[in-house]
Amino acid sequence: MDKLTELSKEISYALRHAPWEYELEMDEEGWVPVEQLLDALHKDEKWKKVTESDLMKMIEKSEKKRHEILNGKIKAYYGHSIPMRIIKVQKIPPKVLYHGTAGRFLDSIKENGLLPKGRQYVHLSQDVETAYSVGMRHDRKPCILKIDADQAWKDGIIFYYGNEKVWLADEIPSKYIVKM
Repeated sequence: MDKLTELSKEISYALRHAPWEYELEMDEEGWVPVEQLLDALHKDEKWKKVTESDLMKMIEKSEKKRHEILNGKIKAYYGHSIPMRIIKVQKIPPKVLYHGTAGRFLDSIKENGLLPKGRQYVHLSQDVETAYSVGMRHDRKPCILKIDADQAWKDGIIFYYGNEKVWLADEIPSKYIVKM
């Protein structure tokens, strides 16, 4: 694993799952001062020389676009499991979204819909390829679910923009889900 990928994983862990382990002060939108994050990283010999420029390079080179830096602050776009709810802005979704999952979860999804489980939001993909790659984390032959996001939105299901490939929702009832 290259150094920037390793750094991205470390920062994702800090911002998404354990800000208290790094003594980070996170606001209600998930932003943390860059200097505070750098100070925390510098306590570990491995990250002693990381600079803001390295963080920018990490974000720029990342295919998954997990982080953003703006006005001296950094945040993770999605994937939070911390108890504090990260506030997201509602946005009209594309007409169709996708979700990759393991076949063993289909009965539960059929019965309960898509639920966030250990995360704050249900993660949805804007394209089949991304859904497939997400589903591969759970199963070597993932199932792709097609979400009628347009109808769900019209019926009052709230969606949030994660980034150019990821959309979020509090939950998706099964009536909007079709297995592809």
